Amino acid sequence: MSFLSKFFGKKEEKKVEERTVFTIQVGDIITYDLEDYEVVGTLTYHNKGYEWQAYQLISGSSSIWLSVEMDDELELGIYRNVKEKISKPIPEEISIDSVIYYKEEHGYAKVTGNGRGSNLDGQEVEYYDFSNEDESSYLSIEVWGSEVEVSKGYAIEDYEIKILAGSK
Repeated sequence: MSFLSKFFGKKEEKKVEERTVFTIQVGDIITYDLEDYEVVGTLTYHNKGYEWQAYQLISGSSSIWLSVEMDDELELGIYRNVKEKISKPIPEEISIDSVIYYKEEHGYAKVTGNGRGSNLDGQEVEYYDFSNEDESSYLSIEVWGSEVEVSKGYAIEDYEIKILAGSK
């Protein structure tokens, strides 16, 4: 070690961990449909040993959610909040924009949140999953206490997104 390196110190390089759809973190950049989005929030849902993630992505004034689930195979989806007002009890069929959605799943999950999702950390959500007849469009309904949130989405393939780590 030379005198100068002792004096100035040698900086250790921090290796950035390569990201997958399961290790995305707040501050990462996701490129989708030729647009760059910053990850501003993450939610991990836990239900009886099963987990899935949702990442809140922001680009300018546009906000979308990337849903990631490993069922029999990797399932990715892009969701946008809709202004549709739905109240409990949640029906078996819902019509939005002349499309009929049919309930596929209902349950409860504990949530772990980071970034903008940190205010939901430790809460329980009641969720409902719907799809249209040919399963080309989906509805996600989440009941947080008295608030009902509705999002409409569609499936994407993993090659349609690129992940750039924004931190280590």
